[in-house]
Amino acid sequence: MTTPIAPVAPSELSTLAVNTMKFLAIDAIEAAKSRHPGLPMGAADVAYVLWARYLRHDPANPQWRDRDRFILSPGHGSMLLYGLLHLSGYELALDELKNFRQWDSKTPGHPEVHLTPGVEVTTGPLGQGFANGVGMAIAAKMAQARLPGLFDHHIWALVSDGDVMEGVAYEAASIAGHLKLANLTYIYDANSITLDGGLDEAFDEDVAARFEAMGWRTETIDGHDHAQIAAAYDAALAQSEKPTLIVARTHIGHGAPNKHDTHKVHGEPLGKDEALATRKALGWTEETFTVPDAVRAHFADRARVMADERARWEAHEAQWLAGHAEHAALYQALCDRAVPADLLETLLAKLPPTNDATRALAGAIEQIVASVMPSLVGGDADLGGSTKTPIKGSDKVAPGRFEGRNLRFGIREHAMGSIANGISLYGLFVPFTATFLTFSDYMRPPIRLAGLSHIPAVHVFTHDSVFLGEDGPTHQSVEHVSALRLIPNVDVWRPADSAECAAAWVAAATRRDGPTELILSRQKVDVLPGDPTVRGRHAARGGYVLVREEMGTPAVVILSTGSEVSVAVEAARRLHVEDGIQVRVVSMPCLEVFNRQDAAYRASVLPAGARRASFEAGRTDLWWRYVGLDGLTLGVDTFGASAPGPVLGEKYGLTADHVTAHLRAWLRGA
Repeated sequence: MTTPIAPVAPSELSTLAVNTMKFLAIDAIEAAKSRHPGLPMGAADVAYVLWARYLRHDPANPQWRDRDRFILSPGHGSMLLYGLLHLSGYELALDELKNFRQWDSKTPGHPEVHLTPGVEVTTGPLGQGFANGVGMAIAAKMAQARLPGLFDHHIWALVSDGDVMEGVAYEAASIAGHLKLANLTYIYDANSITLDGGLDEAFDEDVAARFEAMGWRTETIDGHDHAQIAAAYDAALAQSEKPTLIVARTHIGHGAPNKHDTHKVHGEPLGKDEALATRKALGWTEETFTVPDAVRAHFADRARVMADERARWEAHEAQWLAGHAEHAALYQALCDRAVPADLLETLLAKLPPTNDATRALAGAIEQIVASVMPSLVGGDADLGGSTKTPIKGSDKVAPGRFEGRNLRFGIREHAMGSIANGISLYGLFVPFTATFLTFSDYMRPPIRLAGLSHIPAVHVFTHDSVFLGEDGPTHQSVEHVSALRLIPNVDVWRPADSAECAAAWVAAATRRDGPTELILSRQKVDVLPGDPTVRGRHAARGGYVLVREEMGTPAVVILSTGSEVSVAVEAARRLHVEDGIQVRVVSMPCLEVFNRQDAAYRASVLPAGARRASFEAGRTDLWWRYVGLDGLTLGVDTFGASAPGPVLGEKYGLTADHVTAHLRAWLRGA
């Protein structure tokens, strides 16, 4: 409801706007009877000054390429952001605020980037938004280096006590300081209160000193003093040497007479009595969801200014393109994140011919993808020599040098995954990351958020099973492939040869609605039977018939992935030659893609009536879906051991001799 409360003097307008933001949050949270009014009330001042005077954005065009980005890293304070989006003129009606945290609303409990216009990042797990912003700042620098003079925007975030306690924020802040990301300003809502009590019960670090040690510029202000807030923002924008952390001392639940500065206001609604007391204390109407006319007009004026700003930039963009014809094709390719339509055929025509490790085969294929896909950028966790992923002929990104395509993340897997999400969300690049599969444990939070947020990112994981050998069970992945497959909207590829590596890389490069995991071997794989070009086309469907029975219906179908497929082929040959059994071998490089095929295709690959067995050097649990309760699952359901790979193959029954024996005994009913 738009209602004038009283005539408003210009000097009082900012206070009125801040109180509007506070009460939109209070009212929505009271209506939902659920969670977190403290941050929206305590951070309203720093957020208002930013949005009303500094943030460059256009509600009429949320994807304006030269906009500033704003990230609410403590996503539990989502009503602060929703109130700002509504007031600023985004497509977020007041009814959506009234429907906060309800089914099918655009105002979920934590912001979701694919759901609500104006939300840049899905946040909630603390520290993730912090690291995403670092990725966006890196992407902005990379864009400026490739398209000089076109862009000039800034990355802003509101971060919390909880964010700066999380390890991923420390990892990401270290990278930001190292790269001197002066286009990054974080406002630290330092209210010294956590959900369960005072911050000092668990945390008493000098946060500013820690960030200064990591190469950040810091400043401490009163987070409720608009003059100090504006001066800090001006100072951050005026310098070009370091990222900035503004430590804003605030009061959680600011304005609530009895819950101000208490942990109760962090995660619980004010309650009817305290909400009424707050209204009286701040001179606010008892009518809920009130927006004064003056505040509406104030934000509408800002929207008009921003629309003019965008129009000026679009004119600049046209002039820039006219004067930089050599950049036009690159700009379009980056905007589209373009991939050649014939990429799969190109890769299949240039397949590495050897029976190398799939990490090496996929690495060679990646080079071809990179040569025709300028948006592909990425890096590794200090393991490029092992993962075979650095893009050849391209420089490494370094302080002041962002033209390159290779990122050195250091030994920071958690931040690597989260920064990659930010790079992808920036909108011009498709990032890849690379590390050993066992360290996917450190990346699970950003992978999960990539799936939830429909983020196109590629995660290369090498050294994929007990065949890693002597490094032992700490580095041998047994459960990790299954763990990744359990995350919704994540495609997990475990290719068996170069043709399947080509299909996997094409799927990864072209996917735009979620992340792709490439699971690759350290050990060499055998060359599979059949025409690799045909096989690559079939592999693109996630699962296909590799070895077909000679006649009739197969007695058994063996499903396998990765380096174990060639062993399955040999076991099938022996069963056919020595026992006369009709055997089909199905290679299943990506279960998720196979599951998305139509029912007729799936039935043609896995015919009814045939017994089924699976074989993969990892946990067997998920294979029951495909083989049925009367099927056979062969794999490794314990931790590995330190020994040479071939020895482990014998000990864990992963050889053709063992697999053949198991299948033979099972088929005979033993």
